[in-house]
Amino acid sequence: MTDTTQVTESHADDTEVCGERWLLEAIDIHAGYGRIPILRGVNLHVAAGEIVALLGANGAGKSTTLHTLAGDLRESSGEVRLFGTRVRTSLHQRARQGVCLMPEERAVIPGLSVKDNLRMGKGSLTDGLALFPVLQDLLKRKAGLLSGGEQQMLALARAVASRPEVLLIDEVSMGLAPLVVRRIYEVLRETVNQRGFGVLIVDQQLRNALTVADRAYVMSRGQIVLEGTTTDLRHRADEIEEQYLGLTT
Repeated sequence: MTDTTQVTESHADDTEVCGERWLLEAIDIHAGYGRIPILRGVNLHVAAGEIVALLGANGAGKSTTLHTLAGDLRESSGEVRLFGTRVRTSLHQRARQGVCLMPEERAVIPGLSVKDNLRMGKGSLTDGLALFPVLQDLLKRKAGLLSGGEQQMLALARAVASRPEVLLIDEVSMGLAPLVVRRIYEVLRETVNQRGFGVLIVDQQLRNALTVADRAYVMSRGQIVLEGTTTDLRHRADEIEEQYLGLTT
């Protein structure tokens, strides 16, 4: 509880000083499905040039948060702000404003080739292949025949090639080998450093996320219960996994 109070006070102070730098912001967001409340007073922000991790156990509200920020789910109260301005637009309208959502299920079309999947994005084929050159030799293969790691590379290549202002990624590492996750995160980190867009990434694997993120939020039962820099949270990894992620050490 002490951590949450400190975070809330810090959030309010930073808004006055740094609000113009924030690409995307949630202010006291409440949201759910029908009459089932999921999010309860969520506050977070993503700045240009940073990767922010959103951590928590299954059912904590991570995916609901991403879908609310992306415009796929309407908040019941609170505000979503894009570039400092409140937005109530739909998923497709926010996509045109620069918000790109990569959902938990791998965002490829199985029956289309790798080349056609890349062409479906707003970016160029050349930009997509530059991110993951391994896809060059797979251009004619149907996306459904790719490995899980190759599908995630394809989805991320298409999303990043579209040059979003904010990229929301849900569970990019799920079911992937550690080496594949490391490569995906390395490319993501390098590209963010070069282009300066913002990323909010959901990952149940705390230690994976802390290798790539600048900051992280921890969710539990629809609320942000802890936030900090990855350096600070790395020192508390065992505690966070046991107390909030349902893991034992």
